[in-house]
Amino acid sequence: MLKLEALLYAAGILHFAVLIASALVPSVLDWRTELARLGLMTRQLVWVHGIFIVLVIIGFGALTLINVEGLAAGSVLARSVCGFIALFWTSRLAVQFFVFDPREHVKHWLLRIGNHGLTVVFAFFSIVYGWAALWPEHSGLRMWSAAP
Repeated sequence: MLKLEALLYAAGILHFAVLIASALVPSVLDWRTELARLGLMTRQLVWVHGIFIVLVIIGFGALTLINVEGLAAGSVLARSVCGFIALFWTSRLAVQFFVFDPREHVKHWLLRIGNHGLTVVFAFFSIVYGWAALWPEHSGLRMWSAAP
């Protein structure tokens, strides 16, 4: 059986892999043309939101890699952080299924594989961080206990 620490370590690394896909978004979605139709403030807002999402993903990855053992240990803070990250990625997974329709932009086979790969990664994040929030390895099934 895989240990929670190993799964969290993999999740931390995968956050940086997700950034590769994020870097491709402006070209795949042709932001130069699409955003040119918008007013300056709206165009700036899209870029600022995109940059902040990138910073959040970097933060999730860095926090995880620096604190793998602590996140798996099951303190209230660790469970809260993992619960928030699980909620973030579960929400993103729901958007992937119920909001976005990538068919117009994801026509090349490599982009389709990447899109499906991201879906798998988002599910992986939801499961791993959810596990760490609800059933951390070192605290059994004592949910939200302040004791280590």
